[in-house]
Amino acid sequence: MTDARDCAGLPTTNMAWNMVVGVLHAFRWRLSVHQALSFAAVLPPMIRALFMEDWDLEQAVLPFGGPADWLVDVRSVRHRHNFSPPDAVASVATALRKHVDVVAFERVMARLPPEASRYWQPNDASGTQAGQKVA
Repeated sequence: MTDARDCAGLPTTNMAWNMVVGVLHAFRWRLSVHQALSFAAVLPPMIRALFMEDWDLEQAVLPFGGPADWLVDVRSVRHRHNFSPPDAVASVATALRKHVDVVAFERVMARLPPEASRYWQPNDASGTQAGQKVA
């Protein structure tokens, strides 16, 4: 949680908590149950629990969309207490990669829709999500 806080430049871990939950749930909403369980298997235990909390198995899978769609969904989680910055997804991706088996993570990403890998692109050294241009 502290890595996510620091990557996003948030002042508290409580703010980071809401951001991380939002990023995880927004991603889960875009996966089938089978895909989500495969992804969950490579997460650290606490992050896996957050990923799976309050899961409505009957909810329809959302289209992947793009970064603007993801951010709207991230910010919709606990919206009164959610201060997720514009780079929330990339910040969580950057922090998460420090705590997973990268080989196992990439193996799962290869079995998910191509957009899944785009979702989990970490920030590059400049703080910009890898593969995106700075305006």
